[in-house]
Amino acid sequence: MLKYPFEVSFDEIERDTDIYVSSVFSSLGSEFLVLPRGPGFIEYPAFEGAYERLKRVTGGFTDMSPETVLPLTVEKPLALVVLRSMLGFTPSEWAYITSTRTGTKVTQSFARSLDRKARLQTDTPLRTSGVTPARLGALVKTACELLAEGAPVLEEQKLHRLDKADTKSGLSSLQRAAGIGLPYAVVLYERFLGRPFAAHRDSVSELVGAELEAAIEDVLSQAGVSFRKTKRAERIEGFDQAPDFVVPSEFNPQVVIEAKIAQDDGTARDKVTRVQHLRELSLRRKAEGKAEFEVVACVGGRGFAVRREDMKKMLLATRGKVFTRQSLDRLVDASRLRDFRTR
Repeated sequence: MLKYPFEVSFDEIERDTDIYVSSVFSSLGSEFLVLPRGPGFIEYPAFEGAYERLKRVTGGFTDMSPETVLPLTVEKPLALVVLRSMLGFTPSEWAYITSTRTGTKVTQSFARSLDRKARLQTDTPLRTSGVTPARLGALVKTACELLAEGAPVLEEQKLHRLDKADTKSGLSSLQRAAGIGLPYAVVLYERFLGRPFAAHRDSVSELVGAELEAAIEDVLSQAGVSFRKTKRAERIEGFDQAPDFVVPSEFNPQVVIEAKIAQDDGTARDKVTRVQHLRELSLRRKAEGKAEFEVVACVGGRGFAVRREDMKKMLLATRGKVFTRQSLDRLVDASRLRDFRTR
């Protein structure tokens, strides 16, 4: 049976790094088939209900005027998600093109907040106060105009975002799609272009990482280890980007822990670079006459199992202190965290 890298000396890791890369890979699980549902997930019946309301109000998409659509989006906010799905835009993209076309400044944060509210409070009418009416009206106006216009003819090397089966020819495409139903091959092709659950994966990406962080918290707390868990984008003195955990505190960092999930190799590479940078900071502290800290990585996701060279870099940067969900029970005893165990 392969030994984990944290079970051997650093000399052994340097001597045959490939063996320990394989060891980490063997314990590296991937949860990409199972996603957290999260509070903003919309069940199909609710989505279909909002779609049918929009279809009915617009007379089967024959009257897609802002004057017709806007009141429904106020009364039934989930209709905004249906409208955005017709466009095929993210909330940020919708905000950008609205600002460009109408001159009304719709910020990306407003659009994301509105989209989240529509998903969380599907049947709660929107408040029409402050800047909301003008921005909401501009968003709906832009959507209605784009859906009516359809996709323009472009040169062969370019592709328009509205060149989709249900929006290519304007409202006639919408009416046809709603009236006869899309052929299955067309649905599958557009699903292939958009990646199933892509928007939901983006919206719950933090939840996936939070599950690993919560597991680390449990391990540290059960061992009675003093630690400081940092917040997102928090500034910690001495770190240009705060690690996820500092032990025992940011005033005396002895061990830092990075908890990283990556489902693709590009993201994994970026996170390996982050761990390497922490090692460089530790060595810089040593050169300045301060105590260096140990760098520990807790990783998950299929992205880390793609490039062996990236995992080699992580093993060297952490001197073998790489843990997965499967080996997390060894986190304290197989690192300098054991020096801070109180139970």
